[in-house]
Amino acid sequence: MHALLTAVMDLGRDLDLPQVLRSIVEAAVTLTEARYGALGVIGDDGAGLSQFVTVGMDAEVETRIGPAPCGQGILGELISHPSPLRLDNLTAHPNSYGFPAHHPPMRTFLGAPVRIRDEVFGNIYLTEKRGGGSFDADDEAVLTTLSIAAGVAIDNARLYEESRRREHRLEALGEITRALLAGIGTDEVLRIVARRAMEVADADLATVLLPTGSGDLVVRVAHGEGAEAVRGAVLPVAGSLSGLAAAERAPVVTTDVRVDARARPLGGAEHGPVVAVPLRVDAAVCGALRLSRRTGRQGFAAAETALIDGFADQAAIALELARRREESEELAMLQDRDRIARDLHDVAIQRLFATGMTLQSATRSIADPTASERVGRAVDDLDATIQIIRSTIHQLRTSDDDRGGPALRRRLAETVQLAAQHLGFQPSLRIAGPVDSTVPEELREHVLAVTAEALSNTARHARAHHVDIELSVPDGADRVVLTVTDDGAGLGSARPTGGLLNMGSRAEQCGGSFRIGTGPDGRGTRITWTAPMAGA
Repeated sequence: MHALLTAVMDLGRDLDLPQVLRSIVEAAVTLTEARYGALGVIGDDGAGLSQFVTVGMDAEVETRIGPAPCGQGILGELISHPSPLRLDNLTAHPNSYGFPAHHPPMRTFLGAPVRIRDEVFGNIYLTEKRGGGSFDADDEAVLTTLSIAAGVAIDNARLYEESRRREHRLEALGEITRALLAGIGTDEVLRIVARRAMEVADADLATVLLPTGSGDLVVRVAHGEGAEAVRGAVLPVAGSLSGLAAAERAPVVTTDVRVDARARPLGGAEHGPVVAVPLRVDAAVCGALRLSRRTGRQGFAAAETALIDGFADQAAIALELARRREESEELAMLQDRDRIARDLHDVAIQRLFATGMTLQSATRSIADPTASERVGRAVDDLDATIQIIRSTIHQLRTSDDDRGGPALRRRLAETVQLAAQHLGFQPSLRIAGPVDSTVPEELREHVLAVTAEALSNTARHARAHHVDIELSVPDGADRVVLTVTDDGAGLGSARPTGGLLNMGSRAEQCGGSFRIGTGPDGRGTRITWTAPMAGA
């Protein structure tokens, strides 16, 4: 009796749940003189075991035996009928399931349920009483009394664990809220969500998966064991737990992802228990927050799943705030663009036009031909400047420039900039008309390819010192015209080959035209490439 009281008092001293479970089994083995003992925790479904704590077997034997019992046979008998069970020969029981390979022989058996209030938490299993005898009524009484004390100790440990988890959850939510209010980038907020969810749920790996344009899910953020190996991995919506959670917009849990027919391993470290909860990006699109534990660890309980689901809601808020912030910044940028474009049109162009008209009228009163010619060139420069400003206004007022990919203006400027490295000087680029909003995507690729080929030919063969590139969409926006003019050696009598033939082929493919001639002053080469908008 003294030993039993001591064991009950010892159980109340520890609040760490895993240690409490082990202490219960150790006390039961000692008090009843059993060789082997175990405590099976009943899973959320009430039909099997989610955790199995053993005493008496060394790690090598457990490894050879394989996976822990799931609650069949005699173990399942106690789950179905939660009352003390004492057997002289457990193999003779009708529900005996037998033992796996490498399992030590066991004959005598004593088991009792562990209750927490009206809930059966699990069962204590004892086998092989030392000395070769059977467990008696006294052993059953001791185990029953110990199981009552064990229920109280487990309840205290669970309450303590829950309070600690709630404290960590509040700390985590506070950090996430501060990050959201501080305007931190989306990926950084998602990393905080993943890290905190992993810590609070005691997981080994946390990943945030977002939908791709092709309908799959990609790992946007990963934190924990094996994070580098899985970051950027793509999972299909069909055939993965994350995809199932995203499609059904409900949490999905498995105790072993390796054998679950609904699942697909993410890769990296060897993990078994997995939980995936929906991550609502918007009303129509959904991603997932996925957490996993190493193989052999306990699965995710219902309370943990609910907690992780709450973290996913926080991640969804982060995504929504980031999207709204980007929309607000984009709106402010577009408004600023419109203001600049309006000022350029209403002020700058009008003043330049007035200045040009003044200079043009003044040339009639200039007697010196040289001075008159210089003023005329200045007027031409003003006209060219006005065209450049008009082109800039078109660009500023194209609100969809970079949606669906970089705008044609930007990509053409990048092509010209790249060619400048081979030419040894900066070509002149002029763009007129609404090229970004009217030129189809396929035709854009042809324009860029022809420009790159023309500049490459100039760099290799023309020995030019100046190149003018002009891309325009004339009034009516029914065609696009590209001209490339250089002051080099010219084509002479040579027949077009290689790249020039490719330019002609592209024009023919688009239903357009391709012409090669000399520059306006009879020197150099001018390439004119035209294609209709509908031809692409």
